[in-house]
This record gives sequence, structure tokens and C-alpha cells, in this order.
Amino acid sequence: MDMVPQLTYYDMGPHVIAFSTTRRGGCSEGSYATFNVNEYCGDDYDHIRRNRQALCCLLGIPSSNLIYPHQIHESQCKIITSDFLSMPLARQKEYLEGTDALVTNEKGVCVAVSTADCVPVLLYDSVLGVVSAVHSGWRGTVKKIVSEAIRLMQIEFGSQVFNLKAVIGPSISCAAYEVGDEVYESFSHCGFPMDTIAQNINGRWHLDLPAANRWLMLQCGLLSENISFSGICTYGNSNEYFSARKLSVHSGRILTGIMLWI
Repeated sequence: MDMVPQLTYYDMGPHVIAFSTTRRGGCSEGSYATFNVNEYCGDDYDHIRRNRQALCCLLGIPSSNLIYPHQIHESQCKIITSDFLSMPLARQKEYLEGTDALVTNEKGVCVAVSTADCVPVLLYDSVLGVVSAVHSGWRGTVKKIVSEAIRLMQIEFGSQVFNLKAVIGPSISCAAYEVGDEVYESFSHCGFPMDTIAQNINGRWHLDLPAANRWLMLQCGLLSENISFSGICTYGNSNEYFSARKLSVHSGRILTGIMLWI
């Protein structure tokens, strides 16, 4: 039977496809069921390959044009160019190693990041045709990776922040995201507005990672009306979206991607 991945789409404009995968429409099993394409979380390789093929078929692109890195919760951002696409696969993997955000202006190339509670952010320059996919967990948020991705779009492509649109995809909500004092202090030390992004619930700190990333984008100059939330808590909707905190790290990952139309 043909597999058709079930995606959550975001309306960012007529010339771009933006989405997050759900858990439906693939062939993975157990805690990876059913749709997972992340090869670093323990899933069966053949299932990953078949799921990836199904997604690329749905997007109308060759498998080689679906690009996502091996993330390590740092702030490294990389540009995907035509030169990258011509590299041997081993060179591509080396280039993508330790990267948590991708930027491209190549049409028909989907850049994406994997998450399972962390915040995926998609950025789109609707004037110059530049897109970015950002993985921002709490460490990446403290290191302001979304700000780094915006800066790269500005420096390398001349993007103006008032032309940027952003979507914050499925991620863990403040109510579900309890953190230790050391995490709270990390954000406070870096100047985040703790009265806005944190709550003390029953004597424990809870952090609002989507709000923290929105604040970073506003600090960069993005217009408030150009920043959208999916409104989906991964922890509370783990039957539809993977949640490492709910399902353990030995489970699948959401893929959140963006692609310029050919």
C-alpha cells in the first residue's frame, strides 16, 4: 500500500511550502510509529528510507533535495548552495554535522530540522526568496540560534527583517516544560525577560520556549504580525507528534521543513 505522510502545513505565502510532519502516514513501528525520517534516534534504516521517499514524493522533489542536518544543540548555521548539492553524500554529511540551522535560496530544495519537544522555527524572506529552518532547544535558544540564522540571511542574502515571516512549529508548552534552576538561571543570565517566558508552578520553574524564540525574533526586528505559532504542544499531543519527554529519546522525530517552489 502506498504511504502518504500526513503533514501540518503553514501558510507563509504562495511561493513556499512549509510544514511539520505528524506521526501518521509512514511505516515505522513501536515508539517510532509511524512516520520518522531521523536516522540518529534508533529507528530501522529501511523504515527511514521508505518514509523519506514517501515524503519526497509528496513534495515532488528527489530524495537528494531533502536536506536536514545532524543537530547537536549548538548555534551553527549553514548555507545550502548548488555546490553543496553537487557534493558526494559523504561530503554532504560532513558539512551538515553539528549544524542546527540551514539557510538556502535554492528553489526545489527543502531544508528541515528534527525536533521532539524542542522548538522548530521556519523563516521566509518573501521579497528575496530565502528560507531557513532552525532547531532551537533550550540550549540553542540560550545561544540565540534563531538570531544567528536571521543574521546569516541578512549578511549572505541581504534580507531585511521587516520582510521576514516566521512560524514556530510544534514544541513543548510552558505548562509541560518543567526545568531546573540551572536552566532558569541560564536564561536569566542571558537577558531573557523571565517574567514573560517563565512561570513558577507548584515551586518548580516552567519555561516557555516558543515565547523565548518569539522574543528573540522581535529583538532582531521582525514584525509581531509576521510571527505565527502552530499552537501545538508536543507533550500534550504525543499521539500525533513525537515528544521525547513523553515517549523517551528512543522514539521518532518531527521534521519541520520549508521549500521554495520551483
